[in-house]
Amino acid sequence: MSAASRDEGRVTLVGGGPGNAGLITVAGLDALQRADVVVFDRLAPLSLLQDLPARLIDVGKIPHGPQTTQEAINDILVTEARKGQHVVRLKGGDSFVFGRGSEEWQACTDAGIAVAVVPGVSSAIAAPELAGIPVTHRGLTQGFTVVSGHVPPGDPRCRLDWSALARTGTTLVVLMGVKNLATIADTLVRHGLAADTPAAVVADAGLPSQKVVKAPVADIADAAAGARISPPAVTVIGDVAGLDLGVVGTD
Repeated sequence: MSAASRDEGRVTLVGGGPGNAGLITVAGLDALQRADVVVFDRLAPLSLLQDLPARLIDVGKIPHGPQTTQEAINDILVTEARKGQHVVRLKGGDSFVFGRGSEEWQACTDAGIAVAVVPGVSSAIAAPELAGIPVTHRGLTQGFTVVSGHVPPGDPRCRLDWSALARTGTTLVVLMGVKNLATIADTLVRHGLAADTPAAVVADAGLPSQKVVKAPVADIADAAAGARISPPAVTVIGDVAGLDLGVVGTD
């Protein structure tokens, strides 16, 4: 973490973990308690905001609903810091893992604002673990690959080689893939992933509303839709999703 004196305007980017207030780091909690302004969205551990003396600014992005642009968020961070405030940007997960933390860092440095990062617990690992699914397991897989599913296979904006991903032999962890799950699963199977490969979707990880849906990859999209899964959710595709470690969940 970089440092700045208390009387200087500064920004701290805090990863809040998958949404459970107990999973934020000690450093992240300390930054929140020292903040003058907290800029947050709906995926952050919102219960932590209740007793903070800081001014709160909601910059939530609701899927298919009201959204705050990234440019507007960057402007808020810079503007508030220029007032001499310690501004904490609180996000769910880790701000550098499919978050816009790097863009926010760049906006601050371009504006001459001191900025620090407090890494968070990535939902890519935490959500499966909270559902009793290890992303690696000796004898089953030697690694895992985390990808974003917000752009589906076949879309002109897609930069992923899904045919290669189907043959990696690693666990696939898909973030932001609820809307495009059917296309993703179909593409993987079409390019060689066995249709009966275990898959699981973990929604609202770590919260009382946590839900886990399991099915073969060929059927996982229908199973998730039938269970009314909505974001935030993490999809795990691979043999590890078929393990039964005795963790209570909702199938």
